[in-house]
Amino acid sequence: MERRIDPAVAGRGAQSADVPTRFGLATREADGDWRDHMEALDGPPVRLRTEVIEERSKTILSFNRSPDIFFDRSINAYRGCEHGCVYCFARPTHAYQDLSPGLDFETKLFAKPNAANLLRETLAKPRYSPKPIAMGTNTDPYQPIEGRYRITREVLKVCLEARHPVTITTKSNRVLADLDLIEELARHRLVAVGISVTSLDPKLSGKLEPRAGSPLKRLAALGKLAEAGIPTHCSIAPVIPAITDQFMEEIVERAAALKVASAGWIPLRLPHEVAPLFREWLSVHFPERGDKVMSIVRSIRDGRDNDPGFFSRLNPTGVWADLFRARFRVACKRAGIGKGKFELDCTQFRPPEVGGQMRLL
Repeated sequence: MERRIDPAVAGRGAQSADVPTRFGLATREADGDWRDHMEALDGPPVRLRTEVIEERSKTILSFNRSPDIFFDRSINAYRGCEHGCVYCFARPTHAYQDLSPGLDFETKLFAKPNAANLLRETLAKPRYSPKPIAMGTNTDPYQPIEGRYRITREVLKVCLEARHPVTITTKSNRVLADLDLIEELARHRLVAVGISVTSLDPKLSGKLEPRAGSPLKRLAALGKLAEAGIPTHCSIAPVIPAITDQFMEEIVERAAALKVASAGWIPLRLPHEVAPLFREWLSVHFPERGDKVMSIVRSIRDGRDNDPGFFSRLNPTGVWADLFRARFRVACKRAGIGKGKFELDCTQFRPPEVGGQMRLL
C-alpha cells in the first residue's frame, strides 16, 4: 500500500524531517495516531518554508586530490540546495552542521555573499596558479535563491576580469540569466556548461527533483547555450535503474538535435544518509518497484548500497552496468554526439585588482 505524503513535505524531495546520521543526531518519528489527533486540533501541518542563513566564509576555493574527477578546485556559493533532489550525494554534508541531510538540506540553506570578494583575494595572491574552477560540484549554483543573491553572477564577473577558466554544472535553466557573461567567457575559451537531465517525464522529475527546472526547460537551455557558441554538455545524471534509465536514449537524441557538443551518464550513488532517504522515497512513490530498484543498485555496487572507492564509485560493475554502458554508447553513435573534454585556456590569466590597487605588470 502506498504511503501518504505528509502535506508539510509536499513539494520536497526528502519525505521526512529526520534520518539517522553518522554523528548521532537525534531522530524523531511522528506516531500516526498522535499526528492525526494534532491535525484534528490544529489543522494540517504548514508547508515547510525555505530559510537562508548568510555566512561570512574565510575561504571560497576548495581543493581536492581525487584521482577520478576532472577538477582540482571548486566553488560552492551555497550550502544545501532547494532543488531537493532526493538522490543528491551532497546531502550528507549538512550533518556536519548538526542539521538533517533530509529536509534540512533543502530548507535550511547557507549563502556566502562574500564569495566573489574572497575569490578576488585568492586569485590575486602571488603564488596562485590557475586551473579551471568547477561550480556546481556540491550544490547547484543556480538554485532558486540565486535569483535573489546573484552570488554566482558575481563570481563569474571575477573570473571574466581575471580571465580565469570556469566550468558550470546545473539542473536549472536559470543559467541563462548570466548568458551575457557566459558568452563573453566563451569568446576567450574560458567556460564550459553542463546541464543535468534526469528524465523526460515532468511528473517524475517533480517527485525526484521537485524544485529544479523541468526537463524541457533544461533541454531548451542547453539548446540556447549551444546556439550561442558555448561549449555544452548534457549529463544524464543520475541514471536510476528501473526508474529513469528508460529515458537515456531519447535524452541523448534530443541533446544531439540541439547541437549539444557532448553527453555523459553517471550512475546513482547513495552515500551515507542518502541510502535510507532514497529507500524512503521509493516506499512513498514506487512501493511496488522499490525492491527491484535496490536489487539492481546493489548488483552494480558489488552487493552494497554504495561504493565509495576512487574510480569504482563512478564506474559500476556487473551485467546491469555493462548494459547501461552499451545502451549509452549505441545511443551516442546513432545520434552523432561525442564525449570529448573541453580544453579551457589558462594562459590568459591575469590577477584581478584588490582593494582598488592596480595590478603590477
